[in-house]
Amino acid sequence: MLTLCLILSAALYGFMQRYMPTNRAIAWLRTPRGLKWALPIAVIATPAYLGLTALAIQGATRPDLGWLNVLVFLFSWNAMKFAWIGVFSLPAMLRNAIGRRRYEEQIAAH
Repeated sequence: MLTLCLILSAALYGFMQRYMPTNRAIAWLRTPRGLKWALPIAVIATPAYLGLTALAIQGATRPDLGWLNVLVFLFSWNAMKFAWIGVFSLPAMLRNAIGRRRYEEQIAAH
């Protein structure tokens, strides 16, 4: 039973990473080419998703629209993802710059 749960969770994780647009965007923003865009995209996407969360919350309070709570969770989760990529992009850019400088110094020394 545990093996089945592990297989299903791995398949679901692979599906989510491959086909969900925000997961693909976050994966690209973690690359060295996408890292320079992480902060501007986070500054735009986080408030946008928080605004969509507020709209979904207003809609979910109406009768017979409780299914909008799924969108509330989805939008708030995406807002958190983009906020975290914005927070962690600055240290990652700094780490990449230091690593690049050390590499260039090693090449110049030889």
